[in-house]
Amino acid sequence: MSLLVKQPGLLSLLQDSGRYGAHNIGLTTGGPLDREAFDWANRLLGNDTDACAIELSFGGLQLQAQVDTYIAVTGAKLPLTIDGQEVDQWTSHKVKAGSRINLGFATQGCRAYVAVAGGLQTPMSFGSRSTVAREKMGGINGGKLVDGDLLDCCETTHLQTYTLLEEQRPQYPEDVDLRVVLGYQEDLFNEQTKQMFFTSTYTMTDRADRMGMRLEGPNVACGSSQMLSEGICHGAIQIPADGQPIVLLNDRQTIGGYPKIGSVIARDTARLAQLRPGNSVQFNAIDIHQAHNINALAVYRYNNTQLTAIDE
Repeated sequence: MSLLVKQPGLLSLLQDSGRYGAHNIGLTTGGPLDREAFDWANRLLGNDTDACAIELSFGGLQLQAQVDTYIAVTGAKLPLTIDGQEVDQWTSHKVKAGSRINLGFATQGCRAYVAVAGGLQTPMSFGSRSTVAREKMGGINGGKLVDGDLLDCCETTHLQTYTLLEEQRPQYPEDVDLRVVLGYQEDLFNEQTKQMFFTSTYTMTDRADRMGMRLEGPNVACGSSQMLSEGICHGAIQIPADGQPIVLLNDRQTIGGYPKIGSVIARDTARLAQLRPGNSVQFNAIDIHQAHNINALAVYRYNNTQLTAIDE
């Protein structure tokens, strides 16, 4: 009982909520780049928050159901059809054995998530199903999906279907403001450099992947281009010798030796992951208390947003 990959798209990876507690042996976290969209996909199906789903970059995925089940697609806006009939994203849909599920290419945003009722049942690796291709770990054979892959899932013949109303769905603008918590290494950057960093616009380059997003704009190099390696947190803004920021994401290396001006909060790295090359970002400094409040408010809104039931 499975979903058959007929066409894998540009980059499709299996992800659960991530691999935690393994940095000490050099294993990175993995997990969805846009956790909000990932969570909504699973919630629409009543799945556990850690259920494994497909993260699709840019689009082009085609699947065929080998079992009766339900799916939900969230994230980047793209054409979605089941057996040739266009259906809505942010909505749970029944699919029957033999049904063809086609996802076109994104017209807004970059990452989409395909969840199936009960989650995809791939083998666990160090406590997670998340794929980190650089480490050849998780997913199927540690890599991206390819033609002919079988994604095991449970048969589900009856499930209440839901939708998230249009006005409640996240939006994916082409230009975003990223909120940053400054770290102890901010002292390596003088006040003029920090002011320039927080008042300038940076452009997303094509050198962007799940390890990190390399940006282009005013040079913010400091006097110390390298230092002793240390653990790196999610969202850290690393400044290499060329002075061009790199925002480190889920598949980042576990340690690094470049100075870091601060860290983008997780709520905003999700928005960053939905950008395309040529889109722009600006950085805004906040303190740790504001960051906690932003996160608490987002969790409250998520938990108190009601899905709308659909009559079959």
